[in-house]
Amino acid sequence: MAKLVPPHGGKGLVECLLKGSALESEIKKAAGLPKIVISDRVKGDLIMLGIGGFSPLNGFMGKADWKGVCEKFMLADGTFWPVPVVCDTNDEACKVGDEVALVGAKGTVYATMKITEKYALSADEKKWECEQVFKGNGDDSKKFWEVAESDHPGVQMVMKQGKYNLAGPVKVLSEGDYREKFPGVYLTPAEIRAEMEKRGWATVAALQLRNPMHRSHEYLAKIAAEVCDGVVIHSLIGNLKAGDIPADVRIKCIQTLIEKYFVKNYVINAGYPLDMRYAGPREALLHATFRQNYGISHMLIGRDHAGVGDFYTLFEAQEIFDRIPYAKDEKKPAGKALVTVPMKIDWTFYCKKCDGMASMRTCPHTKDDRVILSGTKLRKALSEGAEVVDHFGRDEVLVILREYYSGLTEKVEVKMQKAASGSAMK
Repeated sequence: MAKLVPPHGGKGLVECLLKGSALESEIKKAAGLPKIVISDRVKGDLIMLGIGGFSPLNGFMGKADWKGVCEKFMLADGTFWPVPVVCDTNDEACKVGDEVALVGAKGTVYATMKITEKYALSADEKKWECEQVFKGNGDDSKKFWEVAESDHPGVQMVMKQGKYNLAGPVKVLSEGDYREKFPGVYLTPAEIRAEMEKRGWATVAALQLRNPMHRSHEYLAKIAAEVCDGVVIHSLIGNLKAGDIPADVRIKCIQTLIEKYFVKNYVINAGYPLDMRYAGPREALLHATFRQNYGISHMLIGRDHAGVGDFYTLFEAQEIFDRIPYAKDEKKPAGKALVTVPMKIDWTFYCKKCDGMASMRTCPHTKDDRVILSGTKLRKALSEGAEVVDHFGRDEVLVILREYYSGLTEKVEVKMQKAASGSAMK
């Protein structure tokens, strides 16, 4: 019987979340430790460390790992990893050898950490990180920085990080409130693996979602269900930027679609607890890396995956996979290369002449015959109370989204990008 892909890194699932008596003991210990207040992004990273989503990591990165990841896509030991996972702080008192409690903004103790390294990052080093992680392949540094600090949310997050990064192994004490808020949807890698094994799946695709599920998303998921044993519709349920639609609304839309338009035996609706980094191509690699820990063999990568604004070219997130080592690379030690592969899908849309969903590879008609679909375009129309064109989304989903937008007291302007508007299509 075929097996699911192994967890990344060759060490199995590395789960830092404590349970039972060990958890009770560490919670008591944490009450007496110095407290480091962490950002929401660090909180999400901690939970992923806890549930094994970031295997083989067992804590936050030291400077050698940080530099290797930024520069070469790999940890100091040669394991593939695409974006830094760091714990930043302005705390001057903590030092190497200390044990500290990592605490959320509302006082929840999420973990304890033994500090093995404390290193400062200068403004120039942060800018270097941003260039490595966020800059598009075709941009020069000057062009990138002309707009990045004001318009790129990922760059803004890095530049606002604390003076120091703290490295060291963690003991995770809390998964936050995700289980309560998203019962049956918030699932750990071990839980999703168990469900997929129960169904007899081996080849599995993941559809990454941070926007409401429109017809293109549905089309991608159904392509994956046709060629793989099943598909996991895997939504980000952490924090997004202002103007994005919250996770509970998006999850409700997905569940409605699954109930009415999917064969349930071939799809799983799940969520994971990270914040978006908006790192475009690098984030696509991160999505594939942690999906391997969930047992996913194929990562759906469409147009402008994990992009923001016009920072990345349409298929840069697909092209970056051609520049990294896979498990088939005999020069890489077993487990250290990425195993999950991209399922690259061309620009998809509804074609009036084809009378159905199609892509640039299957539709011979013109731009004027096509309904260009994008999450940004949908959010803009709904936020402005404008009409949503036919074939953009399922009616049952639009009812849910209109109800959400009608209840908003403050509305954030949604900026259109070239890809979302369709202006980049030939």
